[in-house]
Amino acid sequence: MILFSAPTCDKCNYIKKNFNLKELGIRIEELTEENAEGLALLAWHGLVKRAEEGLPILVVEKEKLVIRGYENIAKYLERKVRLKN
Repeated sequence: MILFSAPTCDKCNYIKKNFNLKELGIRIEELTEENAEGLALLAWHGLVKRAEEGLPILVVEKEKLVIRGYENIAKYLERKVRLKN
């Protein structure tokens, strides 16, 4: 799983603070000018336009799922945490 995020995004920071993303197997890609790889990965997933509309975006590759918005992502991750426990 990949979380596309921005360093100054409050909603992105909420997700990063409230969930143990590493434990959930989520890679964080900070979308900055310095992170060309992250921007290329965003484009590869066809999510540039969606990212322009707002972050965070979670890509769940195994389920071929794209989740946008911190509330939707939080709900998805809460279910994952419950299933793990």
